Amino acid sequence: MADIKKIRARIRELAQRQKNVELSEIQWVVNQLGANGYAVSEKHNDHNTIFKVSGRRFGVCHHNPGGKQIKACYVKEFLDAMVDVGLYED
Repeated sequence: MADIKKIRARIRELAQRQKNVELSEIQWVVNQLGANGYAVSEKHNDHNTIFKVSGRRFGVCHHNPGGKQIKACYVKEFLDAMVDVGLYED
């Protein structure tokens, strides 16, 4: 289990490279938040994953053929959720 400082550092790192983020990296952050006591959930299908962290929902579309990276707009939505939860500042 990672501590909150390490999770915040990972969120800042993802914010610096928004066009080169994989779904697994966002899943890591959400899973670590769950291990640290945050209420988290994840629902997914073949094309989309919906995350919920402390009541704040955000989605990540991941059916981009030919690459593991997700689009920057979904990373931005993730970052907006982290701002709302209090783990990241713009």
